[in-house]
Amino acid sequence: MTTIADFTVTTNRGNELDLSDKLGQVLLVVNTASKCGFTPQYEGLEKLHETYKDRGFEVLGFPCNQFGAQEPGSAEEIAEFCKVNFGVTFPLMQKIDVNGDDASPLFDWLKAEAPGVLGSKSIKWNFTKFLIDRDGNVVRRYAPNDAPERLAKDIEKLL
Repeated sequence: MTTIADFTVTTNRGNELDLSDKLGQVLLVVNTASKCGFTPQYEGLEKLHETYKDRGFEVLGFPCNQFGAQEPGSAEEIAEFCKVNFGVTFPLMQKIDVNGDDASPLFDWLKAEAPGVLGSKSIKWNFTKFLIDRDGNVVRRYAPNDAPERLAKDIEKLL
């Protein structure tokens, strides 16, 4: 059975991150963008990260430019924007695609494990969120308009 531990991703600094190192933690994987109507969710994601990080929770942000070209910047520009505007301290990854032929294998797996509305396998917009349990399994998918604070109870159940 596939879990998040079967994937390696690249951080925004160009380093490989073996997600098997994240087993034992509860994760929230989010495709993000800096010029989106949902961009203020960075603040709520950071609040979740800060509130629960000492209990084994982490947010992983994956910038994506596939929706309305709302993430045009370089890795450095994205990181600076997130830090300055929202105080983001959770890890940001290298910019990726979440749909199509060049989609990240991680996101292909996430979409298969937790399809969207009416069983849709694609991601419809920025700030789609996937909650992962300590064993690396997808627990739930959240829509872009699901505010981060609404996820707190689900996160607490897994901690």
